Amino acid sequence: MSNCLHLAVPAGDLEKAKTFYCGVLGCKTGNSEAGRWVDIDFWGNELTLHQSVERLPTVRHDVDMGAVAVPHFGIHLSEDQFQALKKRIADAGLEYLDKPYRRFVGNEFEQETFFIEDPNGNVLEMKTMVNPQVLFKKN
Repeated sequence: MSNCLHLAVPAGDLEKAKTFYCGVLGCKTGNSEAGRWVDIDFWGNELTLHQSVERLPTVRHDVDMGAVAVPHFGIHLSEDQFQALKKRIADAGLEYLDKPYRRFVGNEFEQETFFIEDPNGNVLEMKTMVNPQVLFKKN
């Protein structure tokens, strides 16, 4: 495995967090230390959830679609994966922090994105791009 992102976050109650990441988002667990932390296969990246009482603070920053929560993390998905994830979220009865929104309509950077929170308030931005090959294109 190369170029795998590792991110560790405070997760609150690990069992609730595992239910969210695995049961709702469809991720799988990896290594763990009972009651302390668990690795989540976050679409090929190592997301380590730490049992905690803390929550990360969030603020809102203005972007083209409004004020988005920072910090946040997420993943780029194919259109099919993205739509399947939206269905899993609806089936689980979860509320969006920021509902699905189509950005940059009609240009090469067109994408759909939404924001959700995990049980400990960590903010995730999930997105799909019409032309993912332009992600790191310089303007």
